[in-house]
Amino acid sequence: MKIYNNILETIGNTPLVKINNLTKDCKATVLAKIETFNPGNSIKDRMALKMIEDAEKDGRLKPGGTIIEGTSGNTGMGLAIAAIIKGYKCVFTTTDKQSKEKADALRAFGADVIVCPTDVDPEDSRSYYSVSSRLEKEIPNSWKPNQYDNPSNSQAHYEQTGPEIWEQTDGKITHLVVGVGTGGTISGTGKYLKEKNPNIKVWGIDTYGSVFKKYKETGVFDKEEIYPYITEGIGEDFLPANVDFSVIDLFEKVTDKNAALMTREIALKEGIFAGNSAGAAMAGLLQLQNKLTEKDLVVVIFHDHGTRYLGKMYNDEWMRSKGYFDKSGLTAKDLVNVNSGGELVTLDTHDTIEQALSLMNRLDISQIPITNNKRIIGSIHENRIFDALMMDVQIKSKPVSEYMDAAFPFVDISTPIDSLSKMITQNNAAVLVRDFKTDKTFIITKHDILKALILE
Repeated sequence: MKIYNNILETIGNTPLVKINNLTKDCKATVLAKIETFNPGNSIKDRMALKMIEDAEKDGRLKPGGTIIEGTSGNTGMGLAIAAIIKGYKCVFTTTDKQSKEKADALRAFGADVIVCPTDVDPEDSRSYYSVSSRLEKEIPNSWKPNQYDNPSNSQAHYEQTGPEIWEQTDGKITHLVVGVGTGGTISGTGKYLKEKNPNIKVWGIDTYGSVFKKYKETGVFDKEEIYPYITEGIGEDFLPANVDFSVIDLFEKVTDKNAALMTREIALKEGIFAGNSAGAAMAGLLQLQNKLTEKDLVVVIFHDHGTRYLGKMYNDEWMRSKGYFDKSGLTAKDLVNVNSGGELVTLDTHDTIEQALSLMNRLDISQIPITNNKRIIGSIHENRIFDALMMDVQIKSKPVSEYMDAAFPFVDISTPIDSLSKMITQNNAAVLVRDFKTDKTFIITKHDILKALILE
């Protein structure tokens, strides 16, 4: 029987999968190293365990101790899993730009998570680097792995990731493409591969707002390069010791938008549910594809899993709020997804004006369709009710049928937004959207369209 003694023994030996649809115009063969097969769903499991085991060997981490680390989420997950098996406590600091799912996942494994502001210098006392360092001094029997400068980070990939890729490709790999954050993955893996074949090219993917690319090309650490960015897991505003610039042949920057869109494309076109850094890595590779030939075999690291980004890159409303979707191509379905709180709310012809007002106030809406025997025959708007009440307050007890206007028009859920906007006029406050596949009806108003178009 093949049985693992604990979950830590399942780390590593992740598969290489050929990328087909995204690389149709790329001459080279492109393979993705799918690190989501690790138990913590990311490549960080490898170095998290290595850092802990090395610290145990030299006495930095003692039995019953507390592990304190600044993390974007994935390293924390690897540390938390190992801590459960080995009997340690965990306290993690992270930034407010990281997805909520990452922090929730860390808490699910029993860790304490402290969220710190993103837009401060690393030296600032509020930064997640500084807070983690302070906590290490304050909490007895604690140890901070410091993944950015800890050589065990790179060593894990030198011992594991590099050899795996070399063996899986039968030594035929020509290019390694990796998003660079702490630098451990690209430096350790790249060092091993270059020792096997010095002609292998190692390409680092950077993001705008990070210092890596300019430093590699000029040797200048330029603070003017630093500004807030959205892409998670890559880029830094300082130079971690684990980034070995001598191993990396070049850096390519990828915009937040292109990284986010490519993250979604990987799922849609390859069926691989990968994270944001995988999107950046693939986007960067395609930007560099003119440097590749038919003889090249490229390996791209897919660091983590898409579940960490369900509230961001895989959320339509979030993507639209960042301006990453082409809003000119919106349909009624997009508006329903963004704005609908449920199925259509209606009033019967026998319901009173008072009931209508109560419903409008409770649901914060201004117009309601009116039905007779479940068939929509009209509509009523708060403006009409207001005008009538100003004339006679006693109308509250009268049926809405006496004050209703014409029924709102029906459209199919696939109707383009420009067609919807033409149907909403001064005399027609809304459009009813019918999803015939699910047999549900929704309402779209002028406010809904404006919200989708200018959502910030």
